[in-house]
Amino acid sequence: MSTNTPKENAVIKTPYGEMTIAFWPEVAPKTVANFKKLANEGFYDGLAFHRVIKGFMIQGGCPNTKEGSDGMPGTGGPGYQIKAEFNAKPHVRGVISMARSQHPDSAGSQFFICHGDARFLDRQYTAFGELVGGDDVLERLATVPCQPGGERSTPIERLAIESIRIVPAE
Repeated sequence: MSTNTPKENAVIKTPYGEMTIAFWPEVAPKTVANFKKLANEGFYDGLAFHRVIKGFMIQGGCPNTKEGSDGMPGTGGPGYQIKAEFNAKPHVRGVISMARSQHPDSAGSQFFICHGDARFLDRQYTAFGELVGGDDVLERLATVPCQPGGERSTPIERLAIESIRIVPAE
């Protein structure tokens, strides 16, 4: 990898505070580039974490979670899909990875941040970064109570993604 590319992080702003993600472009360059592009375009601003499973992960990035949207949360995307970049990075607490449907190359904008050890996802989902700040925010988001019935992963309160900004790494 070229060393003259400046390192950048993503800052995810939520009602519970901010989480900072350091990217892994060396293992998932196209995924990192796609996430940065969407963040820089403001795609994620105003969306929500629509799926919360304590001890597993929090998931967001679906455009159907924008207030006023009538689409089914968890089914939306940016209008295109990207090729998977499966790699050896383990799915452990704080790792950010792309959500997808059953087809390996079906990720677009949805992502999840591991709240616990999810090694069973290794080499099946594209891990592309890790939490380097805001573990307390991840903990608060991942432990919000969920609605009873159904999948039991829908938080009882709206967990807004106020913004995702790409900033120089410190």
